[in-house]
Formats: sequence, C-alpha cells, structure tokens
Amino acid sequence: KMATAYERYNLHTTPEKFFIEACDEGADAVLAIDRVSNEMTLTGKKDVPPSAVTKPICGIMGTIRLVAGRFPVNTRNVGSLLGHAVWKAVDFDVISYKKTVLHLSEIQSQENKTFLSMINNVLTTDGFYFCTDFDLTHTLQRLANTSPDFQEMSLFERADQRFVWNGNLLRELAGQPELHKFAIPVVHGFIVMKPCRVNGKIFEWILISRRSCFRAGVRYYVRGIDSEGHAANFVETEQIVLYEGAKASFVQTRGSMPFYWSQRPNLKYKPKPIISKTMSHLDGFQRHFDSQLLVYGKQTILNLVRGPFLLFIKWQIDALKRLMSYIAFDFHKECSHMRWDRLQILVDTVAETQDEYNYFMVNSEGKTVAQQRGVFRSNCMDCLDRTNVIQSLLARRSLQSQLQRMGVLNVGQRIEEQAEFEKIYKNAWADNANACAVQYAGTGALKTDFTRTGKRTRWGLLMDGWNSMIRYYKNNFSDGVRQDSIDLFLGNFAVDESDGPTPLRVQKDWKFLTLPIIMLVAFSMCIVCLLMAGDTWTETLAYVMFWGAASAITATIILFNGQDFVDAPKLVHKEKMD
Repeated sequence: KMATAYERYNLHTTPEKFFIEACDEGADAVLAIDRVSNEMTLTGKKDVPPSAVTKPICGIMGTIRLVAGRFPVNTRNVGSLLGHAVWKAVDFDVISYKKTVLHLSEIQSQENKTFLSMINNVLTTDGFYFCTDFDLTHTLQRLANTSPDFQEMSLFERADQRFVWNGNLLRELAGQPELHKFAIPVVHGFIVMKPCRVNGKIFEWILISRRSCFRAGVRYYVRGIDSEGHAANFVETEQIVLYEGAKASFVQTRGSMPFYWSQRPNLKYKPKPIISKTMSHLDGFQRHFDSQLLVYGKQTILNLVRGPFLLFIKWQIDALKRLMSYIAFDFHKECSHMRWDRLQILVDTVAETQDEYNYFMVNSEGKTVAQQRGVFRSNCMDCLDRTNVIQSLLARRSLQSQLQRMGVLNVGQRIEEQAEFEKIYKNAWADNANACAVQYAGTGALKTDFTRTGKRTRWGLLMDGWNSMIRYYKNNFSDGVRQDSIDLFLGNFAVDESDGPTPLRVQKDWKFLTLPIIMLVAFSMCIVCLLMAGDTWTETLAYVMFWGAASAITATIILFNGQDFVDAPKLVHKEKMD
C-alpha cells in the first residue's frame, strides 16, 4: 500500500483567505488558510467563494514567517519521470499573507525584502524534486524492509527527515494529521532517469542523489560535523536499474571528514583547515558512525585527502574498532600528470569488500535475492569532484554484476564496451557532480571532463581554472548570504515577529571600506606615476616606490585581516555550530 499526497491543486485567493483545493478525482478536500489569524482548517469545495481568484498549482512547499507575516510557497511547471511521476520544481510563487506592507517601518520593509530574496535564493538553486505517490527520500532497500506501522503513515510522516528540505516550511501543516495529504516532502539534490539499450534489451537506469538538510550550508562555512554527529555536505547517492519487473539498487554516501574542523574564508585561495582543540573528536566521530551503521550497515571510509587528516581519521577508527574499514588514497599524488587511469588501483583494492557488501536486488517474481550490507563513504576536502569520480567507478562495477544477473549483459561482456550506454552513464554522473557542486560550492564541478570522456583534457583544465576563479569570488564575497539563506529556509534561524532588530543590522567597521579605497587610490597613483614620468627617472622611481609601497602595505593588512573582509553569515553564529 503506497502512501499518497494529492496530485493536482487549485489555489483560490480572497483578501481574507487562501483556499487550496485538491483536484484529484473524487476528492472534496480544501485546505483553508486564514490570512489574518494564520489558522489552517480542512473544508470542502462548497466553502470556496465564487469571487476568489483561481489558478492551478502543483503543490505547497510550505509556509514561513518573515517580517511581514507568512508566505506559502507554490511549485509548478515541471516534467515527469519514472513509473511514478517524479517532478522537478522549477518555478515558485511566494505569496504574502499580509495584503500590504504599509505597517512596516523603512528598516523593516528593507529587511523583509532581504529575507524574501534569501528565500528566493534557495528556491532558485537547481535540484528540488518531489513525488506525490512514491517515497523519494528512501532507498529501494529501506522501502522493501518496512513495518506495517510504516505502511499506515502519510507520505510526510514516513519520509526520511534527513532528506526533507521543506520540513521546516511544512511544520504548521504537520501538526494537523487531517491536512497531511497536502504535505508533499521535497528532496534536494539530483535525479536522472534514462531508458537504455544494451544487446537490444531496454532497461531503465536511474541515479538519485539526496542531500541531507542537517548541517546544510556552503563550502567554507560548513565543514566537518556538529555535536549531533551530522556531517556537512552529506549526500546519499543511489543507482537503480529496472528491467522486466526486476530491480536492483546500489547505495553510496559522501560527507565531510567526520570530526570537528573548520576552514573559514579569509581571502586566501585555500584557507588553512583548522582542527578544533576543544571538542571531543572521538565523541562526534562515534555519534556520526552510530547513525551510519544503523542505517547502512558496515562502513568503508575512502579518504582521498593527503596530509594530517589521513592519520587523524585512522586514529579514530583504531580507537573505536567497529564494523568499519578505512582506505586512504592520495588522489593528487597517484593521479598526477593526468594519469587518471590509476584510479583503477583503488577500485581493485576495494573489489573484495564491494563483493561482500553486495547490492539490493529483487527478481521479476518480486523475491529479494540480494541485500546491501554496507556502504562506501567517500570523502575528499569538499566531497565534490574527486569523490564523484570514485563513486562513478564503484557504481559501474556494481552495475556490471547487476546487468549480468538480470540477463541484459552476456557472459564475458564488459559494460565499458557498450559505447552508447557508456556515454549516457558518464554524462549522467558528470551532471550529478555538477548539481552537488553548485549546491555546495556555488559553481559546477571540476574534473568532469574525466567523468564525461574517461580522459583528462587541456580544455577541461582550462574550464577548471575558470570555475576555480568563480568559486574563489563566491566563497569570499557572496557565500555569507547563501549560508544565511539556507539557515532561514531550513529554520535554523527564525524571524521574530516583534519589532526587535534582526542580525541583518550589523554594520561593518571602518576598516572594511577605508582600506580597500586606500589600496585602490595608491595603486592608481602608482600606475599614473609610471605613465606620466617626472623630470628625472629618480623622481619617477621615488613616486612609484612610494605609491607602490602604500598599496602593498594596505594589501598586506587586508590579507592579514582577511576574515573581516569576506562576506560572513549573519543569522546563525557558525562558531557555535562548529
């Protein structure tokens, strides 16, 4: 029995109320929201006044309290995939409960605009998906091993809370069980579904990446784990194959290195990572893996980073002696000079473990013939580019075995030799890398030329350089706002409806404006003196050296105080969360 939410809706608006009508066949349910008291009630179609303004919508993302009251967020205009229609939300309306903002002061009105733009900032990040009659938040294996109680729950109640990105927005709906059919859980990440053909046999190949909303945020402001053991940039990636009634799934995870460390932007190209000296790393590490072992079974950590972090993780695993193994692979050293074929070394090293962990499989009669008993948890510094490359190779090895068992591949045939499928496969994994990178680092992934073509190219290096430049700019000068937007959206920061000042009113100190201006003036003067030479070359040299020294000294001061000049988050004090 599949839990469902309503599939189609109409939004009727009057000055006093919103009426959200379920348009599914045989449904007579209308969610009425009072725009003044904020009360939500379930009524019937007869209660919708004929004077209401009507438009079709795909669902409600939820409601959020800002300075000017609450806003329901609608989704619409989407495409369809899989046996159940899976939708991608691409267009959102944010509608105010309050009909006017005249009661707000100038500052409040400004802040309300800022908060609104933050909500839009998150909504316009690509990668929100939902399904009204299938649970996107769980893997096929989790859905196959459920209890009768689970079957009775609504789609919202049974969802894996780690992956419900509008959980905070649906809080008010969640408190009233009779309204649960209006509550659609939305996942954030990446989904691709492709019909593929090998040996004339057509199967469906699917890739789903689910981003965790615990410890969510942007690259340099959210690293490591929090005190609950939630890792930053945690993504569960599931590869699914469907063929003639049989289905198979292989799950992997990625997440920031699971101890307390931070890497604040400070204008340097690569800020130095700092390991906390005050927190108990072993405690957090254990918390993180307690939950991982519970959900996924055994763990193999693939660490693709060099340096002190290697020993640090190994030391913690040795201390815990759990159902965990650890493999370090110095990606940069092993694959230097574009020798990316050497990644096969790592795949071969873990082959035996991968066979032991297996994958989930149900045959065409509906009988479970294999269960996945463990996962590979990959990480590099960002868990983006290198991590994705490794995951695509492990997933391919799993797929090879699945397609053979399903009878799609013949004995002795290799998946790499199926040129048409291989192209689809590589591009989909590269698109997955891009989606995860945009959501965490703000730009597309690096190294996708290898994922797409199997080779590292000069053009790929050039594109990586360009992306690195944009990442540098965003990480230093616009990620504070992105972090604030995510915190507001997920409810880590709640707007207080009283007239008190919000953290947005924090002003930068004098250094922030003065020093860059002095540096620019000095640098310009230096250039001017060079172009308009004085009477003697010694005079010119003296001027150039004076202004050159002035700009160099201010530049040094700015770099030294780098943390004061970057765009830092204002809403949640991340120090507390580190």
